Amino acid sequence: MLALRTALTDLVGCRRPIQQAAMGSTANDLVVAVCRAGGIGTVGAPLLAPGRLDEALDDVLARTDGAAGVVAVNFIIPFLDLEAHGPALDIAARRARIVEFFWGQPDPALVERVHAGGALAIWQTGSATEAEQAAEAGCDAVIAQAVEAGGHVRGTVALLPLLAEVVERVAIPVLAAGGISTPRALAGALAAGASGARLGTRFAATREAPFHPRYQAALVEAEAEEAVHSEAFSVFWDAAHRVLQRSIDRASAGSDPFVGRTTLAGEEIDVQRWTGLVPTADSTGDIEAMPMFAGQGVGAVRAVEPAGEIVERLAGGAATVLAKIRHRDEAVELPAPDPAPASVNPGGTP
Repeated sequence: MLALRTALTDLVGCRRPIQQAAMGSTANDLVVAVCRAGGIGTVGAPLLAPGRLDEALDDVLARTDGAAGVVAVNFIIPFLDLEAHGPALDIAARRARIVEFFWGQPDPALVERVHAGGALAIWQTGSATEAEQAAEAGCDAVIAQAVEAGGHVRGTVALLPLLAEVVERVAIPVLAAGGISTPRALAGALAAGASGARLGTRFAATREAPFHPRYQAALVEAEAEEAVHSEAFSVFWDAAHRVLQRSIDRASAGSDPFVGRTTLAGEEIDVQRWTGLVPTADSTGDIEAMPMFAGQGVGAVRAVEPAGEIVERLAGGAATVLAKIRHRDEAVELPAPDPAPASVNPGGTP
């Protein structure tokens, strides 16, 4: 397989420039599969107590020892209470290769705290200005999240215009996020200046992902235009998101204040209608009335597959596409430019 070495792989020490987006605190099997395939597996830690994060990292690190990928831990700023979660942040910085943050002003104090623990700091941003602020705060890399992304969406600009601006304004590696589900899309992001890509929707439809089979089936069935930008599921977290239209339609059709039950942070809870909690494997009730988050790359998802195979296919395919482009460019003989016309003196003397 052709190599796909980038500034990101050199920085973090992984073999393939693909990061799995955080998918909650029960996605250990997915994290492990991505790491074993050479990518970046991400543990979601917004609601994990320090002891539970330690347990999650014990499990993941034991199963990825010697793997070609690395482990990241994700924190969401609106849910990061440093008094309650500061110890978990310190554990992540000490034990994971990467600590990443999302949805908030880049904070130099948080970056410094991550570096003090020995980890790299990455900030997921939604604009070129925010990416520049993250670089100024000392981040080692940034994620440029475009409006095509699924789940909670910080970005308001399409991926290519966003990348074009971000890579001009920061001197650190940039990961592209939003609508990337195929080798060609990954190759396009890399050709546009990204050093890697962060994928959510494609990894949600994997055998290792902790999601309900009905949700995964909906991802396989959906076309790109069915993933709509919305603020419908605003209970629990009032933020813009991209979700399958069928979830909005199904939630709108009911009147009961609750649509089912699920497990959150180890506790079984009722799911209020319009709550932004995705249906996990143990959720019960009206599954399609819960938010089935999806980005616009969902149209390329046609099967629930092993995550490791997806990493290998995306990286190998992107490397092949880029190699063909380079070969084609080298093979084309451009015509010599026409000679510049001689200047003419108004007086008639050349």
